[in-house]
Order: sequence, then C-alpha cells, then structure tokens
Amino acid sequence: MDLNKKFSHGDLLEFAEYLQNLSEEIGFKVSARGWAYLLETRRLINKDEFDKVNNLINKCRKQGYLPIDFVAEDNAREFKNVEKPDEKDVIGKFGQYLKFTRNTPESYVPNWWAGEEYYIQMVVEKIDLVTLFEPICEEYKICIANGKGWSSMLQRAEYARRFAEAEDMGLRCVLLYFGDHDPDGLRISEFIKKNLYDLKDIEWGDGLLGYDPENLIIDRFGLNFDFIEENNLTWIDNLITGSKKNLASSTHKNYHMSYVQEYLATIGERKCEANAIVTMPDEARELVREAIEGYLGPDALDRFEQKRQAVRDEFEAFLKKTGLDKSIDSALEIIENKDDLD
Repeated sequence: MDLNKKFSHGDLLEFAEYLQNLSEEIGFKVSARGWAYLLETRRLINKDEFDKVNNLINKCRKQGYLPIDFVAEDNAREFKNVEKPDEKDVIGKFGQYLKFTRNTPESYVPNWWAGEEYYIQMVVEKIDLVTLFEPICEEYKICIANGKGWSSMLQRAEYARRFAEAEDMGLRCVLLYFGDHDPDGLRISEFIKKNLYDLKDIEWGDGLLGYDPENLIIDRFGLNFDFIEENNLTWIDNLITGSKKNLASSTHKNYHMSYVQEYLATIGERKCEANAIVTMPDEARELVREAIEGYLGPDALDRFEQKRQAVRDEFEAFLKKTGLDKSIDSALEIIENKDDLD
C-alpha cells in the first residue's frame, strides 16, 4: 500500500471497503491507531507510516467513505441529555414497560460479589482495549475503564470508592492493569498504589471518606516482554512520549533516572504500545479471561448464573402467589388489542 501517493476517489473507496471488511472480520471497534497496527501486521504499511494511516482514515470519515463513528473513541466528549421522540404512542410505551416488568429478573442486578473472595476492577491504557476486553469483563461483572496514561484524580477516586465498599464486604480487592510496554508505561503500573495513597484522605460530597489501598492487589497482566516476543507483536523503534519528546535522549529531563536507564539497558530504544494486541483479538481475550479466572476460578460464570437463576425463581414465585402474572398478561393483551376499543 503506497501511502505517499495522492489517493483518488477510487483509491479511497477501495481503502474504505478493505477496512470495513476487516472490521466485520475482527468484530470490534478499534481506534485509528489500532487500525495502523492491524495494517502493519498484514505487512500493508511500515511502522513509520502510522500517522499517515490515521490521517487517511480521518479523510475517509470526513468525505463519507467510512462512517463517522467507524473508529473507537473515548466518550468523554459525548453530549448528555440527548432525547429522541418515542416511536410508539404512549399506550405502546406502557406496553413496553409492562413487558420490561415481566422480564425484571434479567435486568435486576444482584450482588454478584456476595460470598466471593475477590472483587476485581480493570484499567487499561488505550480505548481499543476497552472495546476488545469489555465483552469478557461483562461476563465476569468487572468494571473496565481507559486510564489514558496517568488517570485522572476523579477516575482514581471513583474506582477506589468501589474498592472501599468491597473491602467493607470482606472481599480482597484486585486491580487488573494492562498498559504500554515502555519506561513510563511500566512505571504507571508500579505507581498506581502510590497514586491511590495520595487520595487516601479525601472526602466525598456525601461524606464518604477516602480508601486506604494498603491491601489492594495490583496485577499488571500486560503488555509484558515475554508475551510481546512470543506473539511477534510490533516494536516501535523509538521512545517518543505523548508530549513528542524523546525519552532516550540525554536532553530529556528523565533520561538519567534509574527506571529509564534500566529499560534502555534491558529492552533498548523501543516500545510496544498496548494497541498492538488488537492484531490478535482471540489471544488477547484469552489472556484477559486467564487473568480474571486466576482470582475468581474457572467456575465463576456458573456461580454468577446461579445467582441470576435464584432471582428468576424468587420473582416467578412472587408473581404466581399474588396473581400478578395473570394481571400483567391480561393488561398486555388489552394493549395489543387497543384498536378494538375505539
């Protein structure tokens, strides 16, 4: 793929069609950066052409060759309180709510963690990993968020609050972390607990105090060197940071710090971004599943299903005992035949 030429209308259409077909194949959204990794893995571009791919994808989105929502993006800029008129009339809406009521056990959220030993949350380095890992996290009832480097103070406080509530239930708390393999990426995972200690003495607006992370287990399960090497993930041959400064340059303020020098001595002037794992989604999801089941065990999904079934049984017994099952069914029948009442 020659990215240096001027792309014609036909070239853009062909490029967009290729990406859309590949998107259907992998089955999840990735960022523009993630697409660069996918194309590089297929040897269609070189490592130094990532920015060109990003620009080309954005051009296709702007000109309508790709859907504007084709790439995964953080939702921090989403509009709130957006309303759309209901497609059904108010009686039809009432019927929808009655059907929803009849299906309450499927939407009801039990305390999944009651009786468990561990409570787990997950923070990842890139938005691609949220879309990739989220289906697995949903199965195991695990919160997942994009930390975007050094996560915000409020984000840390929010997941710390959930850890505090879990510890009050007698649970052991675990933060699973997946980040870039570069000097600062490794440093982030090492300094998570310190960053949480910084918020230990906060107070929330409702009076709840901060969380002491002394007993928190922080498990960085990727990216790790052995996994990168075993799976031939792409190394980027520089240590340029998000601020466009070269951490491997003696002029960088952190260059002489021990964590940088140790990295240069063992890994060299290269890095592997967390996005690289999107090129092998099946292996990536298996890695996540193994990390989770390392704490919850292989029968966790069975335990969660038993809790769901207990809710179903309790609800059905209540409806039959009170006769509400017949009342709801009768109301739904009336609504479905409401035109006959006119």
